[in-house]
Amino acid sequence: MSADAKPSPDVNPEANAREVLDPKKALVPAAVRVNEQRVARGFWPKIRKVASKIPFAADALSLWWCAKDPTTPTAAKGMMLAALAYFVLPTDAIPDVLPAIGFTDDAAVIAALIAILGKNIKPRHKDEAKTFLAKLGADD
Repeated sequence: MSADAKPSPDVNPEANAREVLDPKKALVPAAVRVNEQRVARGFWPKIRKVASKIPFAADALSLWWCAKDPTTPTAAKGMMLAALAYFVLPTDAIPDVLPAIGFTDDAAVIAALIAILGKNIKPRHKDEAKTFLAKLGADD
């Protein structure tokens, strides 16, 4: 973040840029709760819709089950929920409706998170993802 970064005046004109863009607030319980709610509402409808179109569906599903696992550390869960919230948001850096490139930003976020937190994703999380994808493929 540059020193002269400013939040959009359309979002909150009274906000201080350092407060709005402060990465230390990413794991604040309130932010985690918002991400958890976004993911709870949007993850399953979106993954069912796009799973056959995206090569990283198993990774996204593994993150979901890992984030829901009570043994996963809280900080890791917060970061996973943030990545999954980005995946389900209808507006992102590259719109998902663009053919071929629409999900590249989502894939990059998920790949980066797995590179950082991959040790938290257990074989059982990957197995649940594979089972779900197999079932989804059989239902089609």
